[in-house]
Amino acid sequence: MLKKLNEVLNILIISLIGVFVGHAIYVCLDYRTHPRVYAMRSSPWYTGVLYYGIYTIVPLIIAIIIKLILCRKLKQQK
Repeated sequence: MLKKLNEVLNILIISLIGVFVGHAIYVCLDYRTHPRVYAMRSSPWYTGVLYYGIYTIVPLIIAIIIKLILCRKLKQQK
């Protein structure tokens, strides 16, 4: 049971990182394609990426903490 939870956490961590990187790449490419749309805003073009990063890092930290606790429990069982 703990090993399956560890695998699920691995998938979750990799997915969160992948989604953030994909979103950042998309925003960068969109900015290069449509710079005038981003020029109309009062904030820099990368503000959305920063907010997305903050919203991604919170569940990522929680998943890493759970994974560390889980790894300690797995080592104790062996």
